[in-house]
Amino acid sequence: MSQKYRIYINDNTLLISNQAPEGVEKNQQFENEIFDFGNFYESLKGKKPQHYFLFADEPKKTFKSIKKKLTLIKAAGGLVNNANGEYLFIYRNNKWDLPKGKVEKGEKMKKAAVREVEEECGIKVDRLKAKICKTFHVYEMGGKLVLKHTNWYKMTVKNSPLLIPQLEEGITEASWVPLAKFEDKIKNTYPLIIDVLRENNML
Repeated sequence: MSQKYRIYINDNTLLISNQAPEGVEKNQQFENEIFDFGNFYESLKGKKPQHYFLFADEPKKTFKSIKKKLTLIKAAGGLVNNANGEYLFIYRNNKWDLPKGKVEKGEKMKKAAVREVEEECGIKVDRLKAKICKTFHVYEMGGKLVLKHTNWYKMTVKNSPLLIPQLEEGITEASWVPLAKFEDKIKNTYPLIIDVLRENNML
């Protein structure tokens, strides 16, 4: 039975699985016995973004061993659509993104997702719907490697409310985007966001 876990490192992805995907070259493949995540992370610096594959007989066990060595941060976000069938995108750090943020101590993931969407875009969520997926993103913070675990949820708003980007969070633009214009946004977004959209059968 195929099992897989995907870790995003900015524009790179690392797939941990017991089944090799198509199109991955030899120099992008690693064996579990000789793999060190810290060294792998450092090796990505200055390289062109790629997709990598780590073969593991027990992907879940391998993922957990990597996770133990990283600082875990929980986050939550939303894929929000309005009454016109448009979806909410934000522009932050020179990339198009979806609204999300850290879960506060003692806060439930679902509640955090709604709060972050409302704070980052100045809107009121009408309905919180099903969870789309969860993602894992690694980055450096304070000299440590952080693993951000994000739960993504479907949400709706009434009508098509005015968007007010949260400038203090580095969001310079928020926009309602129809499906026909998605291509313009995904040209300049992260692989993680593309996969969230795919999980919702939108690409």
